Amino acid sequence: MAGRVIYTGYEYQYPVGGNRLLTEHVALLDAAGVEAYRWSPTPGFRYNWFEDTVPTLSGAEIDLGAEDLVVVPELTVLPGRDPAPGGRKVIIVQGHFMTFLTCPDLNPYPGWSTDPALWTISRNGVEVLSRAIPNLPAPQLVPNPIDAELFRPAPQRTRSIAWMSRKRPSESALLKQILRNDPRCAGVELRDIRGVSHEQVAEILAGTSVFIALGAPEGEGFGLPVAEALAAGCLVTGYGLGGGDELFEAPSAWPVPDLKTVQLADRALELLDLPGAARIREQGRQWLMDRYNATVTTAALLEAVEAARAMPGAACRAVHPAAWMAELMAFVAPYAAPLEAAGAEQP
Repeated sequence: MAGRVIYTGYEYQYPVGGNRLLTEHVALLDAAGVEAYRWSPTPGFRYNWFEDTVPTLSGAEIDLGAEDLVVVPELTVLPGRDPAPGGRKVIIVQGHFMTFLTCPDLNPYPGWSTDPALWTISRNGVEVLSRAIPNLPAPQLVPNPIDAELFRPAPQRTRSIAWMSRKRPSESALLKQILRNDPRCAGVELRDIRGVSHEQVAEILAGTSVFIALGAPEGEGFGLPVAEALAAGCLVTGYGLGGGDELFEAPSAWPVPDLKTVQLADRALELLDLPGAARIREQGRQWLMDRYNATVTTAALLEAVEAARAMPGAACRAVHPAAWMAELMAFVAPYAAPLEAAGAEQP
């Protein structure tokens, strides 16, 4: 496949699943024989919170050939800021509910010199973006790959309920109080997963009985913790929130309407003593592995790259979106601050 696929990378050393996913895309394309890179402004930049060995490019600007393709996240789109004027581009949308956060009045989107392709990570993302951005070709679905070797069941589980509080700290505190004051919760370990590495999350989920999905109040592009909990053999309940709805089709997952915190606590406690739980856990893990794996993601990526290369484009000089990061932060700072605070807790 001719030409390079170049993902713009962002130099944050706190856990942001989107940065890890972009790096995984580069690794999968590289393994499939595609010349793929992550592009960061600083020479030698590597993430220190997961294994990062993918091919990289550096510099504030780079030259793109006519067959090259540059991939940028949706949150870097600003009015009047074309990262590669005349060149082939992709906007990868991991949080379709936040697509217009940085450009609420931009129409037609994104207003660049050449139309980009759109990629997204959930069926709901495809549906929403098709309606919100009808001027561009239909979004390509690139399912997330889940590492079922890292996220796998432990030989033994404790009677435990886990969740991640970062995106909903207030509801998390409420949930914890409801659970701890319920007689059915006697002897149950309550695990609020925060401030730990990706590997430590996998270790915790491996021995957890029930995982509660809280997610972001504005919606989820996919719901990666839900997928990882399913792979780890947890029984899952919680909020699908759009992008995560498809994960609640798993036989080991039970959705609850958003903000029904009491109902959520009740379902989690009921699942602790679910008849036939061992078999259902295995079924849920297999369901997840069949649909979200490196083979499926690679096939979708190759198809998406081919479709993007069929769109018009030419050689050009590309500017890394970090050049307008100060402008972007005016929009994303309310979301970035909790991430940075969580990252500060990393070991």
